[in-house]
Order: sequence, then structure tokens, then C-alpha cells
Amino acid sequence: MTKVDIISGFLGAGKTTLIKKLLGEALSKEQVVLIENEFGEIGIDGGFLRDSGIEIREMNSGCICCSLVGDFGASLKEVIDKYHPDRIIIEPSGVGKLSDVIQAVKDLHMDNEIQLNSASAVVDALKCKVYMKNFGEFFNNQIESANTIILSRTQNESKEKLDKCIEMIRQLNAKAHIITTPWDDLEGIQILSAIENATNLELELLSEQEEQEQHHHHDEEECDCGHDHEDHEHHHDGECGCGHDHEDHEHDHHDGECGCGHDHEDNEHDHHDGECGCGHDHEDNEHDHHDGECGCGHDHSEHDHHHHDADEVFHSWGVETPNKYEKDVLEKILAALSDTNEYGQVLRAKGMVPQEDGSWMYFDLVPGEYEIRVGKPDFTGRICVIGANLEEDKLKELFSII
Repeated sequence: MTKVDIISGFLGAGKTTLIKKLLGEALSKEQVVLIENEFGEIGIDGGFLRDSGIEIREMNSGCICCSLVGDFGASLKEVIDKYHPDRIIIEPSGVGKLSDVIQAVKDLHMDNEIQLNSASAVVDALKCKVYMKNFGEFFNNQIESANTIILSRTQNESKEKLDKCIEMIRQLNAKAHIITTPWDDLEGIQILSAIENATNLELELLSEQEEQEQHHHHDEEECDCGHDHEDHEHHHDGECGCGHDHEDHEHDHHDGECGCGHDHEDNEHDHHDGECGCGHDHEDNEHDHHDGECGCGHDHSEHDHHHHDADEVFHSWGVETPNKYEKDVLEKILAALSDTNEYGQVLRAKGMVPQEDGSWMYFDLVPGEYEIRVGKPDFTGRICVIGANLEEDKLKELFSII
């Protein structure tokens, strides 16, 4: 029986770093296959993880929730037949919906060959609030569907803000285990143990579904707690047994938000010292300049924007290039992507490029921060930028792509 572990996480949360830690510190004695889905035209993480000796099958045809029919099932069956692995790790696209991936695994009807072992969500503690507000359709789904939530970058967050992050997560998912200890203080085996000791995923999801059906249909006057709540008071002041707030239908967490990544709700656009999720300053009244449009550029009045496909909201620009870059030039490029909106709303950028002396640089960028590290040579330079309303011509000019 092959275990299947799904490790999801929004763009730049740290999924790849976590997987490398698990592979090196907890799974080195197992036969593991990683099935990875990149949102974007150019696969990057395959090269980054190849050093681990793990078989990688990249699926670059869009976000995993859009390409599951056929390609995903065929990939899963192929790796089982070819490698007979002890474990398969599925790393969905950062903008994929975890619920769709879980359902896709179940729909394969391979109960005699695979076991859905766990579904986890990696959440950047520094960006939890802003992503929850501005990309709730995708970000919240990962939290709601996970049985384990692994917070990243907690060492860089104050206790007060970390507590607030946990509180918001608990409002979406009251049952999930939450790992809050900084990863550097944990061994990979400890993280794996926390993931695997979480309550059985299928039983938990079935239980939650049954609870929701009971509350929605009002079949009985008692809720699961065994107390009598007549006159529709069984919601515990707006909460049902699943732990989610359902008062005034606000549990979608989309009110006052568009998909552009900026917070448009009342005066809360000044969170994180006046910055929105893109890392740019939107003080004063600049937060109202989208007039009912989300990041996909389409008008979605009322609640229509709750049902986007990822490729409607998020876009990618990717190239393969032989260009060589000096480190100071690359730093200027990444600073421009990180600190301005001239190139669109950049949520993620990553790649590997050579220098003139033959050495290679690997880079990662999320709003407001980036890093450059030394890496092994690849067959060619590769660059991928993901965001909303990307200015492709300006990106080509920035990276000197002809």
C-alpha cells in the first residue's frame, strides 16, 4: 500500500523547503516519488529538488485543480506501476485548491493501491492576514481542507501577530493540528510525526460533512454536543459544530475584496504598516481604484468572483534564457519586482541563471523579500514570475530578454 501525502501551500509559503527537509531528515529510508505541479510555463522546482534523488514529474499545463482529469490520474498510476513507492508526495500548485486535490485522489478509486495518508497546508505566518483577506478563495480553501497546518517564518513574527494568525486559522479550521515552532528548531521526523499522527483525514472530512448537513437541514433540535438548542439556536451564536463562523454568511471571507491582492475593506488597507500583500504602499485612498474588478480584469459584481479558476486570477510569465547576470544586476531586478507595481502585482518569482564566471545563482522572491543562493548548473537559465495583471513586455525588458 502506497501512502499519499498532499503538501499544499500558497505561493512562496515554503512547500519546497519543507519537502526537502522531510526528504533529508525523515524519509531517506523510504522509496518516495514526488508529483509536482507548477503554475507557470517554466518548471523551476524540479531542478531545485533534483539533487535529492527524487523522481519528479512536472505537470505544467496549469494549476493542478484544472489539469487533474487524465494527466494527474495517469501520472499517479504510472509512478505506482513503475516505482512501487512506499510514499507519494503531491505538491500542488500554490494557487491550487487543496479540496480539489483531495477529491481527485479519492476519485481515482485506487483503494487497494494507495492510502490518503495526510493533507497539509504550509502557511506563511507573516502574510497570513493579507492573503486571507485578498485571496481567500484559494488561500482559505487550503487551510479549511488541511488536517495539519505548518506555519513558516514564525521566527520572524511577534507573539502578538502569531497569536492573531493562529486565531484566524482556527476560525476557518478548528480541528487541524498547527505546527508553530520554527523549522530550524525541529527535526524533519518531528514534523512528519505531527503530520501522520493527525486524526484520520477521511474520517474527519466525513464527520465534518455530516455535521454540516445536520446543521443546514435542521433535521433535529439537538446538535452534536448533545444540548437542546430550540428555535434555531443550535449554531452557538453563529458557529456550527465544524468550528467555522457562519453568521450573516460571512464564512466566505470575501466581502470587500478583489483578486488584485489589495485590501479594500473599510480602512484596513493599512495593515502591515500600510502595505498590501504585494508589498507596495497603498496609503490614503488608493485602495479604491479597482471599482469592482478582481485581478483577472473581469467585472464580478456581488459574489461571482467567489468561483474563479486559478488561471482567471493568477497569471505567469516564464522564459528559458542563456543570458548571464552578475549578482548586483540580479539584485536590482529582484528589488524592482519586490518593491514596485510597475510590472504588475508580482506574488512569486523564482529561477536559476548563470553568471559570467560560470557559477549559477538560484533566486526566490515573495512580496517584500527575496533571496539569492548558489546552485548547480542547469541546462539553461530559467525564470518564472507569477502574479496578477503582469506586464510581460516590461518583464522582458527588465530581464533583458530579446
